[in-house]
Amino acid sequence: MLMRTDPFREFDRLAQQLLGTTGTWSRPSPMPMDAYREGDEYVIAFDLPGVATDAIDIDVERNMLTVKAERRPVAKADDVQVELSERPLGVFSRQLVLGDTLDTEHIKADYDAGVLTLRIPIAERAKPRKVSIGGGSARKEISG
Repeated sequence: MLMRTDPFREFDRLAQQLLGTTGTWSRPSPMPMDAYREGDEYVIAFDLPGVATDAIDIDVERNMLTVKAERRPVAKADDVQVELSERPLGVFSRQLVLGDTLDTEHIKADYDAGVLTLRIPIAERAKPRKVSIGGGSARKEISG
């Protein structure tokens, strides 16, 4: 048997019941993430431990990226008595506004070891380029 010493456990349980936050399904919650630039792409990594691949939904509408994941309860036999349940269940979501400089048509998604990694390439129009100046006998290029 698993024992836990927490003098406020019963108070927390009652508060959750009164506020309607008990049960396995509740309002969407944010999921932890990291975002960084790596070369010519942005990388966003979301922590989604215990979430099955088929329970992850990624949508892009215009420049709004929405990631939703559902952590479902593990099926238990009828003779199982739960002693402690701290892992949150339900729907988790995160929305990000992507800049116009990102190519939302070519997002790649990988899921490994509970981490969802999105790779978003930088759009060609946003990359630095050379601009040549015409006219005269000498041509000059300016980085832009």
